Amino acid sequence: MSKKNKILLLIIGGVLVGFTNGFLGGGGGMLVVPLLLWLCALPQKNAHATALMIILPVSIVSAAVYLINGSGDWHKILFATIGVVGGGLLGALLLNKLKSNFIKFIFSFIMIAAGIRMFL
Repeated sequence: MSKKNKILLLIIGGVLVGFTNGFLGGGGGMLVVPLLLWLCALPQKNAHATALMIILPVSIVSAAVYLINGSGDWHKILFATIGVVGGGLLGALLLNKLKSNFIKFIFSFIMIAAGIRMFL
């Protein structure tokens, strides 16, 4: 695949990831990781780390729109943010210590479990 086509697919994929994150309030990272693995041929750990860096600004913009529209509950946001920051720190530290195949297994398991949960 040519470099120009890869860039175009990354932009289209980015639009889909951004839309998903904004529309559903999250989930963009679950889409961007496979995109980075497939299109950019990044190693598993790099794809996850890169996905976090991609999702951060998308999440900030989406959250700002929700808050401007009055869709956020500040009390719940505060406590959830404390947990998310702690969990994110722990996850980022573990990412460097775990083997890529185990990370792939965990990621796949969470995606499948989330899909099943959504249907039930």
